[in-house]
Amino acid sequence: MLLQPTTSKPPLNLRNNGQNNNVPISSNFSYSVSIPSGLCNSAGVKPIRTNKDVVFTCRISHTQVHSYGTVDFEKRPGAKWSIVYKRILNLEDPNKGSAAVLNQWEIDGNRLSKWDLSRVIKELRKFKRFKLALEVYEWMNNRSERYRVTTSDTAIQLDLIAKVRGISSAEEYFQKLPDSLKDKRVYGALLNAYVHAKKREEAESLMDELRIRGYASMSLPYNVIMTLYLNFKEYEKVELMISEMMEKNIKLDIYSYNIWMSSCGAQGSVEKMEQVLEKMKLDTTIIPNWTTYSTMATVYIRLGEMEKAFGALKNVEGRLTGRDRIPYHYLMSLYGTLGKKEEVYRVWNVYKSLFSRIPNLGYHSLISSLVRLGDIEGAENIYKEWLSVKTMFDPRIGNLLLGFYVRNDFPDKAKAFFDEMIEVGGKANPTTWEILAEDHIRAKRISEALSCIKKAVSAEGSRSWRPRIENVSSILMHCEKEDDMASKEVLLGILKQVGCLDDEIYMSYVFNRTLTGVEPTLERDQSGDDDESEMLLKQLQGSL
Repeated sequence: MLLQPTTSKPPLNLRNNGQNNNVPISSNFSYSVSIPSGLCNSAGVKPIRTNKDVVFTCRISHTQVHSYGTVDFEKRPGAKWSIVYKRILNLEDPNKGSAAVLNQWEIDGNRLSKWDLSRVIKELRKFKRFKLALEVYEWMNNRSERYRVTTSDTAIQLDLIAKVRGISSAEEYFQKLPDSLKDKRVYGALLNAYVHAKKREEAESLMDELRIRGYASMSLPYNVIMTLYLNFKEYEKVELMISEMMEKNIKLDIYSYNIWMSSCGAQGSVEKMEQVLEKMKLDTTIIPNWTTYSTMATVYIRLGEMEKAFGALKNVEGRLTGRDRIPYHYLMSLYGTLGKKEEVYRVWNVYKSLFSRIPNLGYHSLISSLVRLGDIEGAENIYKEWLSVKTMFDPRIGNLLLGFYVRNDFPDKAKAFFDEMIEVGGKANPTTWEILAEDHIRAKRISEALSCIKKAVSAEGSRSWRPRIENVSSILMHCEKEDDMASKEVLLGILKQVGCLDDEIYMSYVFNRTLTGVEPTLERDQSGDDDESEMLLKQLQGSL
């Protein structure tokens, strides 16, 4: 069913059809593989747009059998899990953590079942509150006499540890597990963590172990490892994995096809991509879904086939079912990339008519598209609307407008906007500080720029952050020109602190741009905020 025609007002009397909740991986060229309660036979991909290239990542998610995607269900008023979840989510003092809420719940004479706590964890993970979700598991672990730990729980905990504390902590957790808790789910979770961390040697070695143990008999581990090869642009290895699956009679699932299709598109071959689609249509066990066509739309846009891209997006609209919000985010983003402002607003109006609550990602997708389209007045109005309904301040949304003001030479407006962000309770993230640094770099205030970059390093969420290559090279060029060795030493110290000096590829890009002034073709998103990638990273919900 196509969405409603273009309208300046939200359409009336729209109802969701409540059909089954299939889901996704998706377009925009990066992929996210989800391992439900552990290793399963479906994996997904999710495209992350970069300036010129694509990046692919994986994620793990706990779902029920044949339930794919973010689905609203079991909305029971007053359900214990829902009350506890909201209390954890709305903690005034985040330092207290989930344990404080759970302890108080029991002090008040209440009890929570394993099912209740699993549901709380699922919701926290769905909205990327990984630290809080891990704290719930740790609280359960301290009450092992009441809550039995399964291999599914172990797989999810490993995934959360990797996200919250890094891959080294996840490896340590895995090594300490008894053999009884190391099944295919847990091995799959570790594989996913390696791929997410771009640890190629470790991932390939573990994939070999999965083969030896007989754990690579389904599509999921292949889908996971193929996303790694997509990240490294090793498209021939994607083809090898597809061939291996066929030789071993391992059934390709919808995500395998979509990864394969994306690999063809990344190589610039519309013909090969369309051939994969035809193979998919001939496979009677597979029905192309909305993510198939959003993937194609992304490739068409990248290759300049705008008419085909528009047609693919109409195919996306025709395949929307259930209560999944993610497709609407993609549609707004891709219509924005196509320059179709009316389509962006149309999708937004339908989206708002179908869902009583729009998450931050929805507002992020719309504002990002409007900024890209140059509709700043519209973006500012939507930002004000978001401020009035938000439950939690998300600096990524404010960064969209802040970045526009800085990069279009509105320094006074940028400063006023930043002050307003802080005034309404916002907390600057690494990208916020780097955007402010850009303003100082433009004005050749290098000392102030370095001060902002230092703040970015110490800001919340900086563990995987790295400064944009163009900003680093701009500062280096200024230092060389002005013979400012003191500032250069400060910058190199920052780069060492965040691990950039040890990254040969990163530093080669920096020095190449410093010497030539030519923008590098980056292997990863340098937007700093994962603008679209944050949305696109939330894809596959695999299941056994």
